[in-house]
Amino acid sequence: MASILKIAFVIGFFVLGLTPLMVIVERRLSAWMQGRVGPDRVDFPWLGRLGGLLPGGLAQPLADAIKFIFKEDIIPDEADKLLYVMAPVMVLVPPALGLIVIPFGNQIGDEPLQVANLSVGVLFTMSVLSVAVYGLAFGGWASNNKYSLLGGLRASAQLVSYELALGLSIIAVLMMSGGYPTEGFGTLDPRAIVARQIEHGWNLFGGGNWWLLPSGLFGFILFFISALAENNRLPFDLPECEAELVGGYHTEYSSMKFALFMMGEYVGMTVMAALMTTFFLGGWHFPGLTNPNNHSWFAGLISVGVFVGKVVAILFVYVIIRWTLPRFKYNQLMDLGWKRLVPLALANIMLVAVIGVLTASTPPAEAHPKSSSAGVQPAVVEAFHGEKAGGAK
Repeated sequence: MASILKIAFVIGFFVLGLTPLMVIVERRLSAWMQGRVGPDRVDFPWLGRLGGLLPGGLAQPLADAIKFIFKEDIIPDEADKLLYVMAPVMVLVPPALGLIVIPFGNQIGDEPLQVANLSVGVLFTMSVLSVAVYGLAFGGWASNNKYSLLGGLRASAQLVSYELALGLSIIAVLMMSGGYPTEGFGTLDPRAIVARQIEHGWNLFGGGNWWLLPSGLFGFILFFISALAENNRLPFDLPECEAELVGGYHTEYSSMKFALFMMGEYVGMTVMAALMTTFFLGGWHFPGLTNPNNHSWFAGLISVGVFVGKVVAILFVYVIIRWTLPRFKYNQLMDLGWKRLVPLALANIMLVAVIGVLTASTPPAEAHPKSSSAGVQPAVVEAFHGEKAGGAK
């Protein structure tokens, strides 16, 4: 029952709830930044505006959903129908799967607020996020439209290029998650990464090592820039550049298929914001607000609120950047990814390694007994001895 409730919360809030909320936030915030009114007509009749406390247009996402449902669903005659239908699903589902390993709260009783606690959760999330590029490429190719094909090719090149910088920026976080006398290994478990930040400090500020403060801040910036490109957000929205490609890879899509593409973009933004919160901002923990040793209902809800607050704050920055910066040219986009971000991410990894070695304290004697299995995880030791015994037989 607890697992069903956690799955329902992740799908209901992060996928189906936060997406329409960010749509209205983006439209209202962009209108405010550009001196326009924005959507202010469609309201819930029973809610009104609570005496002027709420802005108008809160029901606009619902109106958009109704419009998408009842619009004519057109499939081009010469399209590859199977891939044409699969593409929007492949854009939406993989990012949603990436949410299942992210801890969105502490724990209530003995139940951790996380759908699935995988020891390789970081690898799982990055793997499923990589599948979304196939949806963009398939959508562009299956439409049998030259503008769509160019958009799909641009999306493929862009996402593959910036995934490298994204992964390299995460390696620095994984290195910060180890290296202490009692931590012989880093970790790929998102929950363990959060727990370590609770004990030692946020990775944004060096993870407890003030010499690593520049690396933490720089790694966060690298991750954020790469995430903008991965989500096709301005100034990196070249795959759907309307001035050149009409609508890019989704030019030939309409009705709910087009809506799935848009939902996939916002869900991808949410996943990236959740990853930034987990890797750099201490996850669900905030000093003075959350207590990792308090497993009551109230404390659990507070931790969920802290996590959601951090995610929403990052999403606000997404929106502000979109309506502030102009679009890059494509050669500038690729130069930034391969000639700037990748070398800088590698340099950041080297800096973390050097500082980690130079500032590491000497472990106590009992941490390094003479046994050859010292410092090795129990599962590795057990597997080694089991294999040795099997070989002896």
